Amino acid sequence: MNSTHSPAATPSTSNLRIRSLEPLVPPARLMGLLPLDEAAAATIVAGRHAVERVLDGEDPRLLAVVGPCSIHDVEAARDYATRLKALADRVADRVLVVMRVYFEKPRTTVGWKGLINDPHLDDSFDVATGLRMARGLLIEVARMGLPTATEFLEPITPQYIADTIVLGAIGARTTESPTHRQMASGLSMPVGFKNSTDGSLQAAIDAMQAARTPHSFLGIDNEGGTAVVSTTGNPWGVLMLRGGRSGSNYSADVMQDARQRLEAAGLPPRIIVDCSHANSGKDHRRQSVVWRDVLEQRASGDRSIVGMMLESNIQAGSQPVQRDRSLLEYGVSITDGCIGWDETESLLLEAHGRL
Repeated sequence: MNSTHSPAATPSTSNLRIRSLEPLVPPARLMGLLPLDEAAAATIVAGRHAVERVLDGEDPRLLAVVGPCSIHDVEAARDYATRLKALADRVADRVLVVMRVYFEKPRTTVGWKGLINDPHLDDSFDVATGLRMARGLLIEVARMGLPTATEFLEPITPQYIADTIVLGAIGARTTESPTHRQMASGLSMPVGFKNSTDGSLQAAIDAMQAARTPHSFLGIDNEGGTAVVSTTGNPWGVLMLRGGRSGSNYSADVMQDARQRLEAAGLPPRIIVDCSHANSGKDHRRQSVVWRDVLEQRASGDRSIVGMMLESNIQAGSQPVQRDRSLLEYGVSITDGCIGWDETESLLLEAHGRL
């Protein structure tokens, strides 16, 4: 008797650890649903030009990037933006204020990844809603006349929100990433590169050099299709100092070393100091110490210091993430600790008076 054998099934080799794949609305559709109006677009264009002039030394004002460590409550963010706009107008002749509006949080291990990734704070990862909330808020803030800054973490995110941003940032954990350097080379706004988490400046300086040159890489187009993205290079890079595992890096000696390294690399000697993170020992109460030290260096003539960054919220401190939003205290960070509004106002007015 002849026996028949069914051919062995070809084993699956792909997506073995993928739980689901959920299509997202294409960038062009979200931009159509939430378009920039004339007022918002005017803020963004003018804001980018103003930041470029500050970086180039044509505008003598100090750039102050101020706002929450991360946005988790859109209503509180609107409240904060309204306050900051009024304060920005008061100091505008000497300080150019840009609101820090961060939606993506890089994590050393695990934790809440930000409003875009998990807008409901419940691990539901409703990214479609997160993108709508983020873009909607950015447009609202621009309509107020207040420019915004954000960190770009996921390389696809810029297609959804980059047209609303005045100052981009590449974080300490991604400044060595070729993907992020290539992405920065095509962004339409100035971009800050933070020193790496160990405190080294070289990775950020290398990133600034890389981002100035043209690149071609895989990405998506406005319709959401896979595309080869070819860039022209971004000349508006700036070094951001945030300290590292070895300690702070905002002293006058570090500034001199940073200037020399930038000039040796053929880069403009322009530096923004982040008063939070390792520069403050991750203690929000020490941000004012860093702010005043760097402000004194700037007032004493160091024009390579073009700006400073504060992590600030309506109320000081931080609180744990809660799935039940009713348990969250209004205007308090759920990530890094922030200074409160009264101190924020005091520090910006102090800078205005000192400069």
